[in-house]
Amino acid sequence: MTCSVPERGERPHLESVPAWAPRAPRTAATPQLKDLTTLRVGGPITTYVEVETADDLADAVRAADDDGAPVLVLGGGSNLVAPDEGFDGVVVRDMRQEITLESEDGCGGAAVRVSAGQPWDPFVCEAIANGWMGVEALSGIPGTVGASPVQNVGAYGQEVSGVISAVRTYDRLTRSRVLLTLSELGFGYRTSALKRTLSDAEAGGGRLWGPTGRYVVLDVSFQFRLATLSEPVRYGELARRLGIEVGERAPSTEVRAAVLDLRRGKGMVLDEEDRDSYSAGSFFTNPVLEAEHAETLPDGAPRYPVTDPTKVTNIGQEPPVVPGLVKTSAAWLINHAGFERGFTLNGRAALSSKHALALTNHDGASGADIRELASHVADGVRDAFGVELVPEPVLL
Repeated sequence: MTCSVPERGERPHLESVPAWAPRAPRTAATPQLKDLTTLRVGGPITTYVEVETADDLADAVRAADDDGAPVLVLGGGSNLVAPDEGFDGVVVRDMRQEITLESEDGCGGAAVRVSAGQPWDPFVCEAIANGWMGVEALSGIPGTVGASPVQNVGAYGQEVSGVISAVRTYDRLTRSRVLLTLSELGFGYRTSALKRTLSDAEAGGGRLWGPTGRYVVLDVSFQFRLATLSEPVRYGELARRLGIEVGERAPSTEVRAAVLDLRRGKGMVLDEEDRDSYSAGSFFTNPVLEAEHAETLPDGAPRYPVTDPTKVTNIGQEPPVVPGLVKTSAAWLINHAGFERGFTLNGRAALSSKHALALTNHDGASGADIRELASHVADGVRDAFGVELVPEPVLL
């Protein structure tokens, strides 16, 4: 799958991976969460609202907070394990799909503002078509642009924090709109200041927020350098697929095609016909360990440096390495704790047959089935290696 590159000033022809998680039509009955999530699990919703403007999004969240109702702002539903009992609250979906080029020149690059509801992969495709460098290795990731800074989405050696300049939000605590700049977003490995309001009362202004955090993303501002070549490729598997050395660059269209091939081979591209893609992607984050703990792992366990994006003050700056910390592979730990690809407890929920890090709805699984399998795998890794696996999706 490639993106055609237009002549400057022409509108690109966009071809992208389809996001098959359905968007319920306004005339339909209130959908269930299983209709709106890529794992296809979850029960009924008490109140369902679709919004078409940033004002409507902020107003819907404010009204739910006024009523004391739990709020779930839902994007593509690709990072959520929903309960079978349903959600007794308000689910809000941002239906906006807006990409605005605010400025572009050879020196300053491209400043682009994108609505939170914009599907992620079509945005990546447009970025590549326009020569906006920095998200090509993030091709094929499901979900929306608004979710990307919350999780600091990353894949194949690239993270979205490398190109985000600011995030415009609705602050549920102050009931006002707040612009969070790069230095305020507190990016880390699969985390951010936005996400920390779910589990850190200090970050939440004195309380915890959930399942949607204190800051509701309205739109995301990106600052791109202009190039038809990719950023230096940092991920060995991707470099080998491209036939280059780590640290070299390749045409962004070729990087996208290689990434999509790799993701499909792991069941990580949404496909109605592939049950392995009925998942939430990588279910566990790669553990970050103290160096002393990492030394106790078997010799074959992967060991990677840990970087600190919070020390980045300029777009495109390389984050420094954190001494004393080591990142290892959750997939390796799962495999070597005795869980093969395709492992299942009951035939309904299973590890992907292509990649052990993905938990799939193999055959009519419930949310409880997914949670039971996740707990079983995490317990096995803890018993084998003393490492706690942390789920990446939100467990609603």
